[in-house]
Amino acid sequence: MGTDTFFDDFLQGHLPEAYRYFGAHKTKFKGQEGYLFRVYAPRAKKVSVIGAFNGWNPKSSVMDKKDYRGLFEIFIPGVLDNEGYKYQILCCDNVVRDKQDPFAFSDEIGGDHCSFTVDLDKTIHIDDDSYIATRNRNYDNPRSIFEFHRGTFRRKPDGSLFNYSERADILIPYRKERGYTHVEALPLTSYPNDASWGYQTLGYFAIDKRYGSLADFAAFVEKRHKAGIGIIRDFVPVHFALDSFGLEKFDGSCVYEYNNEHEFSQWGTKNFDLGKDPVRSFLISSLHFRAQVYHIDGFRFDAVSNIIYWDGNSQKGENSGAIEFIKRANGYRHTLFPTVRRIAEDSSAYGHVTKGRPGADALGFDYKWDLGWRNDTLKYYGKDPIYRKYCHNQLTFSRAYFYSENFILPLSHDEVVHRKGSILNKRWGDYDTKFANVRNLYAYRFAHPGKKLNFRSNDLASFDEWKETEVIPWDVLDYPKHKGIHELFKDLNRIYRTHPARYFQEYNPVHFNWIMADNSDQSVYVFERETEEECRVFLFNRTPNFYWDYDIGVPYEGRYEEILNTDNAIYGGWNQINGAPLRTHGEGKHNQPYKITVKIPSFGAIYLRHKKTLPDTKKPYVSKDGRDEIKSSVTK
Repeated sequence: MGTDTFFDDFLQGHLPEAYRYFGAHKTKFKGQEGYLFRVYAPRAKKVSVIGAFNGWNPKSSVMDKKDYRGLFEIFIPGVLDNEGYKYQILCCDNVVRDKQDPFAFSDEIGGDHCSFTVDLDKTIHIDDDSYIATRNRNYDNPRSIFEFHRGTFRRKPDGSLFNYSERADILIPYRKERGYTHVEALPLTSYPNDASWGYQTLGYFAIDKRYGSLADFAAFVEKRHKAGIGIIRDFVPVHFALDSFGLEKFDGSCVYEYNNEHEFSQWGTKNFDLGKDPVRSFLISSLHFRAQVYHIDGFRFDAVSNIIYWDGNSQKGENSGAIEFIKRANGYRHTLFPTVRRIAEDSSAYGHVTKGRPGADALGFDYKWDLGWRNDTLKYYGKDPIYRKYCHNQLTFSRAYFYSENFILPLSHDEVVHRKGSILNKRWGDYDTKFANVRNLYAYRFAHPGKKLNFRSNDLASFDEWKETEVIPWDVLDYPKHKGIHELFKDLNRIYRTHPARYFQEYNPVHFNWIMADNSDQSVYVFERETEEECRVFLFNRTPNFYWDYDIGVPYEGRYEEILNTDNAIYGGWNQINGAPLRTHGEGKHNQPYKITVKIPSFGAIYLRHKKTLPDTKKPYVSKDGRDEIKSSVTK
């Protein structure tokens, strides 16, 4: 591809492989081996490459301005792999600035903030063809995502960090034992500030070197894929860190950011101007690079509402340029990497985020975090049960909009930081009651349609919220209640993975049915989900009341086996379980043709399974006088 062609595509926002042309690339020129450097600096007066190879002398390696629109280029013979370099730029404001390479594959954390030369062909090898060939977007498959922060999951006995490859050896058996299908890492891009967890990014093509080399990360991916585990990583397309050696005022002008009142974000960073075509090429290329070179299986886009609306505020109107960026980025994904998933962390009510025609009325994501479900559910479970009847609809409202998008139900890091408290500590009640409520909450989340995401300390039920400077408190598993939650999570994942009624066509309303949705006085909820082979009935009691003989309607005649009860002693409960299979008897109830009688413990959640047989068919509820009847689903 000629220079003019690729640069035109870059300037028009249509160069998804910009990383192949910009940055530092090993090559031969006139029989000499070295590195070719290219950078985009549209208003720079002069650009030089400086490094140890030229004594950090800007006069030695002045770049040629190959295009009046801001393409600078130079070949420097003799530059070796893993050599540090910077761009020294005489900016349009006559200030000289030393900058990291925006397209660098490796850079320095701290120190002199250098970028490093990398021969990708020699460095990155990932043998996972068989996994990639079978990869899909998981619509009709179980998807339980384990979200983790690399530095706080585990550390070596001396407190040092495991590298990526070592971490894979820890995570793989843990993932298998606990039953997760995917892992999601907080941003893996390079970032200068530890406390940002990666959400204040600078190196959009570099790997976070706190945890090892590029080869270590490639080994991490390969090991996980050979174990059948998908990898999702957070992507931050809204804003970037303010560090002077980064993207900010790159050539003295606003190359990457806005030059108006939208320049600064609410997070103390600068907003990308997503209406600029070169910025679009830059960010789309970052995604392409991760998918092509590192074989990443999916991306979670951070803060999508701040892309859709100016400053994330719908009252300020839609940001049409940023919306076009999203459509274009997802459009390229659909064409180039159709099995790589895109997930929107979006708190807005904007329509067609995941459904509709990609590139037309839809944004083109595969999934969207259901933050409304998260907020309503956590608020409900934080209330005194006396008052739960007044907000009964907080747990039924999600069904009113659920089928408008392909939702993931998140209990992520966002819920357990910044003095919000842990999932456990936010629950109502005393010690035992908090644990009972958490067990109910987790069982409810796994029963509700939608894919699942769990931050990696929630399944320990820690009382303390997560801190990025501390390893998660594994020692709490020495205590029975915490160990019980840990075992419950394992069983919830196992049941979720092995029973299709829990995930098959979960975005089709045909497969969900409320049995009892309006019993606010008792705060009891019952619904069923089914496939052709089986029916699952899910029952939740959100009060301390105990019911010995509770009648609920069911759609099929026969046996209903209790496959999970959160009051089981192995989960830290009081072991008020049903034990023997429950059989239908008497007349129907709750608009169902049959009924069973269930023992429901305090704050208990129960999963029942009915295996269908060929003669089994649903029949309408018929009243005593023989007429079809539409009844309230409030129990006796």
